[in-house]
Amino acid sequence: MKWDWNAVHDFLPHFWDGLLVTLQAVALGSLISFALGLVWTLLMRTPTRWVRWPVGAVTEFVRDTPLLVQLFFLFYVLPEWGLTFSALITGVFAIGLHYSTYTMQVYRAGIEAVPAGQWEAATALNLPRRRTWTAVILPQAIRRVVPALGNYVIAMLKDTPMLMVITVLEMLGRARLFSQQHFQFTEPLTVIGVAFILVSYLASLLLRTLERRLVR
Repeated sequence: MKWDWNAVHDFLPHFWDGLLVTLQAVALGSLISFALGLVWTLLMRTPTRWVRWPVGAVTEFVRDTPLLVQLFFLFYVLPEWGLTFSALITGVFAIGLHYSTYTMQVYRAGIEAVPAGQWEAATALNLPRRRTWTAVILPQAIRRVVPALGNYVIAMLKDTPMLMVITVLEMLGRARLFSQQHFQFTEPLTVIGVAFILVSYLASLLLRTLERRLVR
């Protein structure tokens, strides 16, 4: 088998387009999962069971069903109910929603790891409940869980190829389309594999750097 550098050269413009879409999906999906996961966590800590039970049922259902099924449902079923979004927005929301049920557990562990003395000190200072959460508990909890949240960002990156099933041309989608059009599979798929390794490695390095700074 001969390596064709011309095929790599021809594929690179498609690769950069796919990389941009992939990074957009990961960045926006991460924001959704982090924000929504925190909302789930706070709702699960409310004393009202009529809030906890529905939230627990929804998050358990999302966590226990495959991301692929959720992508198909959101992209093909929601339009029948009058809710139509672009493929990329649908994919970003699906990834964010799916992983929010995992970041929820990360936040929960972080909150439970905050020493009881911090709660007692906030009570002794007569801080309002909202102030206790925003100024005392959440800053400490989030600082503890940043490494775990970063791991889920890398996991989202590796799940972005699933967006191809709802017509989002991320990196693998671009490689697949190029390969079918030019009957060259080795070069584009190899480029994509190397790209995923490099991006994941760089993300892990950034995560370690951030973790070291937070530990100081």
